Amino acid sequence: MSAQELSAKYIIAMEKTVNSMQRTQGTISASEERINELLGYVMAYLKDAKYFWEQKKFETSLTSIAYCEGLLDALKIIGAINIPVGP
Repeated sequence: MSAQELSAKYIIAMEKTVNSMQRTQGTISASEERINELLGYVMAYLKDAKYFWEQKKFETSLTSIAYCEGLLDALKIIGAINIPVGP
């Protein structure tokens, strides 16, 4: 599947998800177990990105690393992780 086709597929799927999602009301919290589960996904997506890169499937590698980055962004926003800036 080309990068163009893959991108179109993900955009269509995400539009459906965004249009059907419902915002939870009130304060939310995340247990250590859930944070660790998300961090497991981060590591799995990173591993996948490296694997696909080695297989020269660069579009799939890019998709995997983008998922990884998105999860890290979400964890940072909710205050579950800190990411140092710079060297």
